[in-house]
Amino acid sequence: MSFLSQISFDEVAASLFACLVLREIMILALPDRIAGPGGWLVDTGEEEA
Repeated sequence: MSFLSQISFDEVAASLFACLVLREIMILALPDRIAGPGGWLVDTGEEEA
């Protein structure tokens, strides 16, 4: 339990921010079949018809 008391709110917020930034970088850098509409790693929504 003492381990959890050592984690600060700033560390949690920084981790969430880093995850969001990493997700956006993956969406921009990876092809659509991996990170895009219908992608297997990051699905950004419905595929266009």
